[in-house]
Amino acid sequence: MNFAAKLSPTHFAKAMAASGVIAAGLSSAPAAVAQDASASKTATGNVTVTVTNLRNTKGVVRACMTPEPKRFPRCRGIAGAYSVIVPASQTLKLTFTNVKAGRYAIALLHDENDNGKADRALSMIPKEGFGFSRDAKVRMGPPKFRDAVFDFEGTSDTQTIRMRYML
Repeated sequence: MNFAAKLSPTHFAKAMAASGVIAAGLSSAPAAVAQDASASKTATGNVTVTVTNLRNTKGVVRACMTPEPKRFPRCRGIAGAYSVIVPASQTLKLTFTNVKAGRYAIALLHDENDNGKADRALSMIPKEGFGFSRDAKVRMGPPKFRDAVFDFEGTSDTQTIRMRYML
């Protein structure tokens, strides 16, 4: 059963927003490569992400790339945002295609049980892995956009994001 059949977009958004580590906005359609339809005419390049330090190959990795500082790490409803969902694997690469030049930040969630949310222990501590571009640190919640942002010149870029686990 695919993710969309498990959880409605509204319930997914609420679950992710409540997680504290990564918020709503990831696409519900599994894909190794994602693109923003509105950007397809003006896009000029790809952003490839290598994900390291996954503790296992269970579930999926949900990736969100957004240009919006005020709503980071959210993607849903943001013009120019991209999202990808791929099966977890030991060697994991994902690609955002047709990306316009600009400033972006990426958030990842290793959704080990593929339930569409960042599971937490004691209502606060993330039980699943997460990561951010520029290896932005998590303190008392997700990092700020300014800590994860990178400039994309519009041709191609490669990012490496280390998955982190608190439990």
